[in-house]
Amino acid sequence: MDETIVSSSTREVRIGPERPFVLIGERINPTGRKKLSEELAVGDFSRVEKDAFAQARAGAHMLDVNCGVPMSDEAALLADALRLLQSLLDLPLCIDSSMVPALEAGLSTYQGKALVNSVTGEEERLQAVLPLVAEHGAAVIGISNDETGISCDPDARFEVAKKSLNARRHLVSRAMT
Repeated sequence: MDETIVSSSTREVRIGPERPFVLIGERINPTGRKKLSEELAVGDFSRVEKDAFAQARAGAHMLDVNCGVPMSDEAALLADALRLLQSLLDLPLCIDSSMVPALEAGLSTYQGKALVNSVTGEEERLQAVLPLVAEHGAAVIGISNDETGISCDPDARFEVAKKSLNARRHLVSRAMT
């Protein structure tokens, strides 16, 4: 069976059907968290640090990191947060942004094999994100929605997933030639 390996500079996490469940801490995200959003906007990462340690103590195998604060330099915030977290913990990190420049900054900063959360099946999104993923050797969490939205039809969602996987395979085979 296939498995995905993500890592920090010192620790590996293996994800796959024959592997134990992987817990990904999701608290480092300003969405719906006014205080965190305000703190990140002024470059205060103290809550990020506290949340990271709390999630590690609670048994998280990885941490999801999102710094999407409106009207801020998300790329710089994300890169700073990743540098900080990598200096404090050895847990692998999941880079979570819908902004391509932020993903690029995060992937360029990351030491290890990152997990990118999340890549949708929209053609424009695939063309923008998959080359970054390939360049940095990252893994992705794929979401089965495309330009038409999230279908209630499982067959339609499966087709979007296949399209995304085929786009990634095509990119990888092109890079190998």
